[in-house]
Amino acid sequence: MTTPPAATAAPSSDLPTSGASRLLHPDPTVRRLARITLLNTVGSGLSLSVGVLFFTRFLGLSAGRLGFALTAAGLCGVLASIPAGRAADRWGARPVLVALVALTGLGTAGYTLVDGYPAFVALACLVSAADRGGAAVRNALYAEVLPADKRVAGRAYLRVVTNVGICLGTGVGAIALQVDSRAGYLTAILADAASYLAVAVLFQRLRVPGWSGAASAAGAGRADKAAEEGAAGGRGRNPALRDGPFLVVTALGSVLALQFAMLEVGVPLWIVQQTDAPRITVAGTLIVNTVLVIALQVPATRGTEHPVAAARACGRAGLVLAASCLVLGLAHGTPAALAAVVVLVGVALQAVGEVLSQAGTWALSYDLAGERAHGAYQGVFNAGMSAALMIGPAVVSTAVIGHGLVGWAVLGALLGGAGLAMGPAVRWARRRGEVPA
Repeated sequence: MTTPPAATAAPSSDLPTSGASRLLHPDPTVRRLARITLLNTVGSGLSLSVGVLFFTRFLGLSAGRLGFALTAAGLCGVLASIPAGRAADRWGARPVLVALVALTGLGTAGYTLVDGYPAFVALACLVSAADRGGAAVRNALYAEVLPADKRVAGRAYLRVVTNVGICLGTGVGAIALQVDSRAGYLTAILADAASYLAVAVLFQRLRVPGWSGAASAAGAGRADKAAEEGAAGGRGRNPALRDGPFLVVTALGSVLALQFAMLEVGVPLWIVQQTDAPRITVAGTLIVNTVLVIALQVPATRGTEHPVAAARACGRAGLVLAASCLVLGLAHGTPAALAAVVVLVGVALQAVGEVLSQAGTWALSYDLAGERAHGAYQGVFNAGMSAALMIGPAVVSTAVIGHGLVGWAVLGALLGGAGLAMGPAVRWARRRGEVPA
């Protein structure tokens, strides 16, 4: 956002609290963004539920070839985030986002026409680059359209909508899985592509207020430099890559993001290979995580409107995630029913750590940027998150599978240390005059 805060009330004061209002955010801009997000994530959930089977069964790709293609695509996504963010600073977040979202939709539709492995790899890289670049620019757009004291709470609300949308899309995708035909899979993928194109149109219609001056909003002692960098429009050297505290926060946030691989890869493998818990527990963990994130993400943002408070939230998140790892490790060697309960308790702790870490890192990604170059800063931050998502499965599976409680303890120490280190990183930034007191 480029406009200064309109009020000093905490974000939670504007959140729905009772009755039907719980389903609708009172801010009209957040409601528009929520509709866009819901449409986009329903399509994504639909595609995610059928993509792997379509690629392996109907495109004839082996698991190894698919894995290589997705790894290459992930790397392209990491590399695309930074230039996409710089483009947003130079030409504006909205037009760049519209172009990237439309390109993602066209690329997704291209999966239905691809013929041959090299073409598939190239297309997967294109789609990933456009999608991850678009994620960075979308976060920069939120900074433009939402007041500073509403950004984190707004993003929390949108993340709840994201979880709901993916659940709905996955449910629809289950129909295509049950039909199990090429036509069904093609329809699901084309529906996802159409959702991207519709989202591009909706973003084009989104009203973006004009830039109102970085100096009045930054309040950080470097107003002249902020104005100079904002006026540069994304030209010249990337300020985020020269901002030591921000790079440290990005690295620490990336370590905390390993929790997603822990949930999506580590926990399922742990349940199946290292515990006696029923296999259905895997589905139970996803349900527990989704329900708790939907219920807790918005409340978790309360009190994170200041950088020091956001850093404390990250510290608490690291400790809770460390406890989650230890609890999950205790499931090994216990009776089946008890193992299932222990795993679900561990995942419940992970969900609490997740919402706290997301709230804290979101706030810091904006606060440490001040108001001077949100595209550049979100591009670098998103690159770090994308890198964590790319290497996370390998890191987590290597750490915990076969190493029992010790492996989980090592992973927990890594997550806990990253969360606690956020405090010193923010204090460093404050000493350099880069964040509000």
